[in-house]
Amino acid sequence: MAAEHGSDLSSVVTVLAAGVVAVPLFRWLGLGSVLGYLAAGLVIGPFGLAVFSDPQAVLHVAELGVVMFLFIIGLEMQPSRLWGMRGDIFGSGLTQVAVCGGMLTLLCWAVGLSWPVAFVASMGFVLSSTAIVMQILDERGETNGLAGQRIVSILLLEDLAIVPLLAVVALLAPVSMGEGRTSQWVTVGIAVAAIVGLITISRWLLTPVFSLLAKAHAREVMTAAALLVVLGAAVAMQAAGLSMAMGAFAAGVMLSESTFRRQLETDIEPFRGILLGLFFIGVGMSLDVALVGRDWPLILAGVIAMMAVKSLGIFLVARFTCSGTRDALHRAALMGQGGEFAFVLYAAAAATGLFEARLNAVLTAIVVLSMALTPLAVLALRFLPSSKSDQDMTGVEGADQIGTVSGHVLMIGFGRFGQVASQSLLARGIDITIIESDTEMIQAAAGFGVKVYYGDGRRLDVLHASGAEHARAILVCVDERESATEIVELVKSEFPLTPVLARAYDRPHALRLIRAGVDYQMRETFESAIVFGNAALRQLGFEEDEVAELEADIRRRDRARLELEGIGDRQASIALMHGNQMTPTPLVRPKQEGQGLSEETIAVIQEAARREALHADGRPI
Repeated sequence: MAAEHGSDLSSVVTVLAAGVVAVPLFRWLGLGSVLGYLAAGLVIGPFGLAVFSDPQAVLHVAELGVVMFLFIIGLEMQPSRLWGMRGDIFGSGLTQVAVCGGMLTLLCWAVGLSWPVAFVASMGFVLSSTAIVMQILDERGETNGLAGQRIVSILLLEDLAIVPLLAVVALLAPVSMGEGRTSQWVTVGIAVAAIVGLITISRWLLTPVFSLLAKAHAREVMTAAALLVVLGAAVAMQAAGLSMAMGAFAAGVMLSESTFRRQLETDIEPFRGILLGLFFIGVGMSLDVALVGRDWPLILAGVIAMMAVKSLGIFLVARFTCSGTRDALHRAALMGQGGEFAFVLYAAAAATGLFEARLNAVLTAIVVLSMALTPLAVLALRFLPSSKSDQDMTGVEGADQIGTVSGHVLMIGFGRFGQVASQSLLARGIDITIIESDTEMIQAAAGFGVKVYYGDGRRLDVLHASGAEHARAILVCVDERESATEIVELVKSEFPLTPVLARAYDRPHALRLIRAGVDYQMRETFESAIVFGNAALRQLGFEEDEVAELEADIRRRDRARLELEGIGDRQASIALMHGNQMTPTPLVRPKQEGQGLSEETIAVIQEAARREALHADGRPI
């Protein structure tokens, strides 16, 4: 007994050592951690050093890593956000599955497989590896970008597709029609009951239970409860004939709006990382090197053909759904492999007699090799010419990771203007949530201790994720005039009671912001120019009192000019400007009746007329 325990412990040590050595090495080489895990599994597997003889046993345990990974993804997907992604999920996702499935089915039929076998073989390869794709997105910091969110949406649809595909395998299996029809109705009924039960428990029972456990102040109990939720949901879905990963994802979505969401994520994260790495090691172990060596022409041709056809389908769908060429290439390289659900689908097909043993082994080897080649395909994209729109998302968090906040100030844009404007608020201890769409700026801000999230303030979902509805004020400090105006219009229409302060580029832009309903606007060079002019007066020997009086006069004139320009009287506004012509031009007096001018504007106009008259007489102002 002691020897068996020692052997088990040695196996665990071997797995940990393989991962600890391979992953840092492969990341140092720029190949990514996924390829490192796969290589480690190949080395210690039955076709390498043979430390493990049964890779399926390792994969069976390691699947829990994928389960926990999808649970954490579910925690980040509030039902409202998931509903907002429905277009990508059921639009791009369904289109990609249909197009790639059709193209691959024709390919498999063309090489001699029957239609049912070709369809199942193709649909297994269509389901991309959620684990590999999400791991690469996470490493590259692209999960929360627009392209990353579209990929996540497609992965969700593909994970959902395993349920009807398993039903199709059962229907295509060589069994009697009566038996198959009865079992399918029972299976569907059990699946529906399991989903309803999971939603009911997650929605109305788990939060009170976690509240009760929190009062016990036992951290280990909360961790055990978190694991119980994930594994319990996975086991329930598996018992109902569905995907364990989808059960965990559904539980995560139901708990995404719970007050314990962050606690659950913190408790699960360490287990998720270790088990997901173990999953990749198990995939590397499962590569049958002997089979590859014996049938390598067939397997190599299959890998190249299926990845090429699937990648072409993904690229066409991406371009059709208005993605750029580079984004489409990136999606094709990232999702061009088969996934872990292919093993489930192929095993079900083999168990029902639809697949022969050799075909199952060949297809499994093709999927494993395609998974191993994915990091290399993504790496190859680095050698493509980059465009100015490409952004490095390393270390960048999206607005959806901000969490629930209230009583804060939301700043949109953190360029040279926003950086200075934030200092007064930060010095007073005011909580500022900052979002910015320039990833280089975000990374630079992190270098001097400022946390900035990635987000486009022109999108309503980003504003909601940033807590705009709970903000004490919203500061619009973006560089682009059109973007600033669009943001102000959106904010004032959606959150009319929230004060909005905006940076204006110039006078025409300031007028557009005023018409959009901004509460306060400031032209980006106005204050600095005022200070600069005052400094010039001091250098010329003017007294401080006179400098202050002249500054007040300039500010009054500027306010009056804006008001006159706002009602379309540009000529009268020009008359308020000081000029350097020796001969004064006649002052054009605006009509005061029906113009709606404020008393301050009228007073400034009258004062300006008096000063112009004194200046014309040659007397001092």
